[in-house]
Amino acid sequence: METSASRTIARALVKMAPSEWLRNRATELRKCDEHGEYTAMQTPVKSWTICPRCLEVADKQGDAQRRVEIAREWAERRTQQLLGRAAIPARFEDRRLANYAPTCEQAWRALAVAKEYADNFEVKLEGGCGLILCGGVGTGKTHLAVGIAHEIMMRGLSPVFTSVMGAVRAVKETYGRDSAMTERDAIRTFIKPDLLILDEVGVQFGSDTEKLILFEIINGRYEEVKPTIVISNLAKEALAQFLGERSFDRLREGGGRLVVFDWPSYRRQA
Repeated sequence: METSASRTIARALVKMAPSEWLRNRATELRKCDEHGEYTAMQTPVKSWTICPRCLEVADKQGDAQRRVEIAREWAERRTQQLLGRAAIPARFEDRRLANYAPTCEQAWRALAVAKEYADNFEVKLEGGCGLILCGGVGTGKTHLAVGIAHEIMMRGLSPVFTSVMGAVRAVKETYGRDSAMTERDAIRTFIKPDLLILDEVGVQFGSDTEKLILFEIINGRYEEVKPTIVISNLAKEALAQFLGERSFDRLREGGGRLVVFDWPSYRRQA
């Protein structure tokens, strides 16, 4: 029976000079059902070499399979790198569009908007098209936003997830004398990604400094035509007032959508 060892030996034997091998080992004429007759040689472990044409085909198939495996390994590694950079909280890592469970017609519409946004993200990226998800607590806003992030990561694009307080804190940390980054550098880290997801908009105190930082991030992405998803528990009018007219308009420019989540909390139903 052919084994991995015999195949390895066979590969070595077919590379040897025929005259050298014929002087030292027995040979016999055999027939391959696919490729016809060939000269088989007895190996040191008393087995016989297989058809050299079959061996060549197997090598080519093995090379092709290895290329597929390497491509898959690199894709998985790239996804893990993107996942680390995305900074998605552990609680939300398993959120996907596929496992979002709508409980009402409005929730189905919200899922349809999220799917359309993810499926056509390259187009959204060209136009810097934003998405605003606002409304009740526990209605699946973060789930859908993270689901979009996972979808685009599978295509090699880079999302970043952060709460507004986290973004503001990261910028304020540059105010210290020993900071290795400038304020502008910190803001740039939120402008560079293909997609920025800003969660918990309106939770923070809303000081002038915080609002200015938030505007700098949103406006910076607007100027560089980068899509932003905003998540807030505020109602539409309150969110517009909190963000300010300029920021709110920038998020909706170029076909940006606003989805109001006004159905009961999933967590209360659990």
